[in-house]
Amino acid sequence: MNAALNSKTSLKGVLLAVVVLLAGSAWAASKGSMDLQGPANLAGTQLKSGAYTVQWEGTGDQVQLKIYQGKKQVASTSANLVTLDKPSQFDQVVLQRNDDGTVTITRINFGKKNFALEINSDGGGSGAAGAAR
Repeated sequence: MNAALNSKTSLKGVLLAVVVLLAGSAWAASKGSMDLQGPANLAGTQLKSGAYTVQWEGTGDQVQLKIYQGKKQVASTSANLVTLDKPSQFDQVVLQRNDDGTVTITRINFGKKNFALEINSDGGGSGAAGAAR
């Protein structure tokens, strides 16, 4: 009887470990990095040059994008998760120069990944106070 109890406990431990590993890998897939060489706008917030963490949540092609500098969220907006024919060779930020001279982030490509995030241009995002570092 004791052996059966130990077997059940071991099986539960293995299943728990598998669930934790799968959850961790799914979370890791929704996170990337972005390096800005100069200031750029995202959802009404001007981000200064520097390194940022990009995190997105959602299922399907519509996701909620959040930008972090360190542990602080500095911007958020909606984005489209698009499949690429060919993975980007490097992490890239695609920028658009506006008529007023400002620069807006339109797409984020992740190195060696077959997907990218296209930023929705409908202005449906929100910035965070203190975006400057």
